[in-house]
Amino acid sequence: GSDLNLLPEFPRQRHLILETAKAAAASIGVSQALVKRLADLGGDREKIFFFRNGVDLERFKPEEKELARQKLGLPDRPTILSVGHLVELKGHHIAVEALRLLPDETCLIIVGSGPEREALEHLAARLDLSHRVRLLGQIPNDELKWLLSAADALALCSSREGWPNVLLESLACGTPVIATNVGGVPEIVSSPAVGRVMESRTAAVLAKSFLDLMSSHPSQSQIRQFAENFGWNA
Repeated sequence: GSDLNLLPEFPRQRHLILETAKAAAASIGVSQALVKRLADLGGDREKIFFFRNGVDLERFKPEEKELARQKLGLPDRPTILSVGHLVELKGHHIAVEALRLLPDETCLIIVGSGPEREALEHLAARLDLSHRVRLLGQIPNDELKWLLSAADALALCSSREGWPNVLLESLACGTPVIATNVGGVPEIVSSPAVGRVMESRTAAVLAKSFLDLMSSHPSQSQIRQFAENFGWNA
């Protein structure tokens, strides 16, 4: 992830990374994008291999949307879920801003903790969206399937990623995803039947992608079937 997408911008770190890759018998990357990045930096292509992450298909599986919303006390409204550390690079603020461009009944749930929480609360208040945004804080990983099943789509507006497993977790729950075109995202969201890859990291594109997804009515079972290709056994 950041060790290849960010740290090589600093000469000393770049030198150490390439020295380490040279000394290693082999290097593995969890996405083709990371494999290419190390090779482009000067790593030996013959010693770099792609070996992706998988998703736990038992922990993450579809639950009936209405049941999930009842369990969580969520209203029956179009719902976007944004999951991740509350820092700028995860782009939760983009999801908040996108609500202005979506029907009034659309709501956003943000899961995670971090230094940007207060800024996100202020942003929602400034845009008069506080009643449509809920920040739930950190949620245990084994409970996340209920939120993923309750949502209509997962949004991941990151500025950089390696191989974001939260996308696989959402797909395993039968919930489509919308994500920025960074790192291994296009390798995961490789079919319009399971989500949208945003051509730019903006609120307008996120809103358009969500409306497009909702009009296409993606099948929960079809999305789950797609995700089974990414299970740990495979």
